[in-house]
Amino acid sequence: MRRFVLALALLGCTPCLAEPLTGPATVVDGDTLDLHGTRVHLYGIDAPEAGQVCENAAGRSYPCGHEATRLLRKRIGEGPVTCEPHKPDAKGRLTATCKAGGDDLSAWLVSQGYALASRAVTPAYVRYEAHAWATRKGIWAGTFEPPADWRHDHRRREATADPAMR
Repeated sequence: MRRFVLALALLGCTPCLAEPLTGPATVVDGDTLDLHGTRVHLYGIDAPEAGQVCENAAGRSYPCGHEATRLLRKRIGEGPVTCEPHKPDAKGRLTATCKAGGDDLSAWLVSQGYALASRAVTPAYVRYEAHAWATRKGIWAGTFEPPADWRHDHRRREATADPAMR
């Protein structure tokens, strides 16, 4: 067992063995927090990116990524956040189920319509997403590109952009 723990630590998996993180959190974006200098990605969800734009029900563009960040920041406020780490995600990032005031922040953000449930990670938040969709809350009120698709398209556009334009 000691060799296994040492191997995980050497592979950079120390956070997955860590105790819960508790304290004030800084919201980095709609699905990422910083606790005590540790970047934590909210488990099981994907929120619009900071630069992402969506359309509301009237067809007007709005910065949905900034809105997701603003709502999460408002929900957390000045109170403490407790994050229970999971194993790192496919990109090696620390993921955690984080709570503020006893509420699961991933469930809350999905229920507000400002994050999608990551079905490949967990089915836990699918019912919240279905309710947000049915009631046309948040990004479901208009049109949007799924955050993963937006990131992929954005990176592709950056990679093919004229170097003189960068």
